[in-house]
Amino acid sequence: MVYVSRKEHFNAAHKLYNPTWSKEKNIEVFGPCANENWHGHNFDLIVTVKGKPDPETGFVIDLKKLSTLIRVEVIDKLDHKNLNLDVDFMKDKLASCEILVLEIWKILAPKIAGISKLGTLHSLRLYETPRNYVEYYGE
Repeated sequence: MVYVSRKEHFNAAHKLYNPTWSKEKNIEVFGPCANENWHGHNFDLIVTVKGKPDPETGFVIDLKKLSTLIRVEVIDKLDHKNLNLDVDFMKDKLASCEILVLEIWKILAPKIAGISKLGTLHSLRLYETPRNYVEYYGE
């Protein structure tokens, strides 16, 4: 099995806030991330596709096609946006990295299957900061 990864970058704002809780409880749980005026991050997204190389091309997936797919389906919808207000697939969801990576998976997994004969989405790694990231393997 060969694993091929593509790294993309976007900037976005959000706040962590559960509308069923009081303002005090949100601040207690989420601290400054519950700031009414939002806060932002420079996110990095690493998309990994696994599979066997195509005998005709040597590719698990064409990285140019993967890059275009990620940009059109995910990055263009997230970059310089407010995750809580501007992103259709995050509507009425908590804007945590954990929820965001699940929603990105739902978008990319079927589309990657459509552009690669032998590859499937293996994992997503979403960096919120250089030291904080989440990973998802579709489980």
